[in-house]
Amino acid sequence: MLNVDLHCHSNVSDGALAPAEVAARAKAGSVDVWALTDHDEIGGIAEAREAAAALGMRYVTGVEISVTWAGRTIHVVGLRFDENNRDLAEGLKRTRCGREQRAHEMAAQLAAVGIPDAFEGALKHVGNPDLISRTHFARYIIETGACKDVQEVFANYLIEGKPGYVPHRWATLRDAVSWIRGAGGIAVVAHPGRYDLSDLELDALLSEFKQLGGAGVEVVTGSHTVDEYARFARIAQQYGLLASRGSDFHAPGESQTELGALPALPPNLTPVWHDWAV
Repeated sequence: MLNVDLHCHSNVSDGALAPAEVAARAKAGSVDVWALTDHDEIGGIAEAREAAAALGMRYVTGVEISVTWAGRTIHVVGLRFDENNRDLAEGLKRTRCGREQRAHEMAAQLAAVGIPDAFEGALKHVGNPDLISRTHFARYIIETGACKDVQEVFANYLIEGKPGYVPHRWATLRDAVSWIRGAGGIAVVAHPGRYDLSDLELDALLSEFKQLGGAGVEVVTGSHTVDEYARFARIAQQYGLLASRGSDFHAPGESQTELGALPALPPNLTPVWHDWAV
């Protein structure tokens, strides 16, 4: 059985390791087929592909696109696309715009509750300044001693209703799916269990996603529980979606799941990689 990990991050977005280091960690986790899926950024693909080839892993292109849907932030993973596609590259560039202003607003809110210099502190953790994000702020907050880990940070800061939360208008669902499909790729809803959607909201999301040409959903991923594996396996079957699997690894000691360490997909699902030559 193939060990497939199709969701992880490098320091090109909000991960802590360079793409080649993530590749080495995936290989150490016995991953056979791997995709680096940085947020709204494909700048790490060349390094990731080269490292994977040197390590004997099959590599497929990947990206995780931030989407605003019904006032919520949803993530869509794109897989096996042409990274040289102009519409995709330009769309991702537009999506990245506005992060710096948002980051200054986040820092101002944190300063008001006793965490000064958060913008400068977060920048120390950013490999790509265009992609400064909540994860970088979380690492700085831990560094100050205000919280002991990422889970505590996101219980007290940076989420809706808490200091440091500033919403941002991302791509539309139609945009994200269109860019991925236009580049010859496969669109997958990332970690659906994280969005706290009602059954009606989830139905609306997946129905629209599929109507737009979306093809898959992450069933087994680092932030899902065992019960959610079973739930989203049923949902994948119900909506006729392909099933994907990925750790959502960001950093050693920070991520809930190591690369390659997830259980296999539940039975009776069609994997997103079912027709790949692997």
